[in-house]
Amino acid sequence: MRKSLSALLLPALLISMAACNKKGKVKGTPDNGLLVGVAPSAKPSVGRPGKMVYIPPGTFHMGPSDEDINFNYTARNKQVSINGFWMDATEITNNEYRQFVYWTRDSIALKELGYVKSSNGGGGGDSAIAVDWSKKKDIKYDQSTLEKLGNKLMIDAPERLYGKIEVDPKKIVYHIEYFDLSEAAKIENKDVPRTKFIKRFDQQIYPDTLVWMRDFSYAYNEPMTKRYFSHPSFGNYPVVGVNWKQAVAFCHWRTHYLNSYLGKKKKANESDYRLPSEAEWEYAARGGRTNSMYPWGNYYLRNKKGCLLANFKPWRGNYPEDGGFYTVRADAYWPNDFGLYNMAGNVAEWTGSYFYEGSYNLIHDMNPDIRYDANDDDPPRMKRKVVRGGSWKDVGYYLQTGTRSYEYQDTAKSYIGFRCVIDLAPRMGKRK
Repeated sequence: MRKSLSALLLPALLISMAACNKKGKVKGTPDNGLLVGVAPSAKPSVGRPGKMVYIPPGTFHMGPSDEDINFNYTARNKQVSINGFWMDATEITNNEYRQFVYWTRDSIALKELGYVKSSNGGGGGDSAIAVDWSKKKDIKYDQSTLEKLGNKLMIDAPERLYGKIEVDPKKIVYHIEYFDLSEAAKIENKDVPRTKFIKRFDQQIYPDTLVWMRDFSYAYNEPMTKRYFSHPSFGNYPVVGVNWKQAVAFCHWRTHYLNSYLGKKKKANESDYRLPSEAEWEYAARGGRTNSMYPWGNYYLRNKKGCLLANFKPWRGNYPEDGGFYTVRADAYWPNDFGLYNMAGNVAEWTGSYFYEGSYNLIHDMNPDIRYDANDDDPPRMKRKVVRGGSWKDVGYYLQTGTRSYEYQDTAKSYIGFRCVIDLAPRMGKRK
């Protein structure tokens, strides 16, 4: 006698119901001999990150969209494809960078004052300290507190003015730990112990405010040195005086700060914040206009009403004509088609890429990039990092999306800032 179809399907249906809860989700790992899959224990994490815009995947022609007037031949036109990512809509501002500085200052103070919970099982040093942030409200950076901190944070006695006790910016040092994936991925390192790829070092993070005077000989820029990072009027202006290594440290802190929050909420950790690659930066700056000279299109630096479209050095030096003598707010002028502000002008921007003249002949056509983390004792040539976008003190040529420039990773300037990118996992859609 032939069994009905429903009778044949009944055992499988009962197994399926036992393995799932009412919402159709796998409940644990049922021991039923079937492959059911195991989901991570963590919940999905962040959605749309604040103050960032999504740059969709696409293909564009990387390189000059106009004549190479210097005949450098360091940028040959090349078609490449870029995966999607999230990017800060503006350059990192003084207020945003100050959050990093204050967080680092407070963590040093809390540790030195003994406000720690317990060891987290790390390998020693700062990694084994869990700072009790609930005590932060008890810290007041007055004379008595700074005296308790001793030489850990305050200015040494011979360097004080009128004997005033203050925090020493040089002693605000951020501790960095990371796993060097690029080295671990090399085939010749497949049997090398994991400890060889763990990097630990300290980085001073306070911006170099003296760049306003150092960058321009025989010029009076002392007011910018004294006020630009400390005065509230400049809070929403792009941070400058930050070298490449400090920008990388900011990305490490931003990652740690986010993942610490997600861990408290039992959510999945996200990818790292980082500096964009040179190709990612150019792709984002073009805003989907693959062969345009500027983020807003071709061919001019003014719109049809005669208004300048960016903060740069018009003509032979009419600095205030564009509305700003030095920098302007990070969200000034019109954004490009991706919603990014000041991808040309205001401040030039660090990228994560190593500057090599012939890199366009070597890079892959899929997410191209060349990176090299130079050591302090490496020759200067190995410390060059790609800088893009042009700044408030540059002529219009440097505002073109295809123009390449560089600066040394341990050098800070009054006209170079940065913005971050992050690669977020696809959001889990609801089952219909």
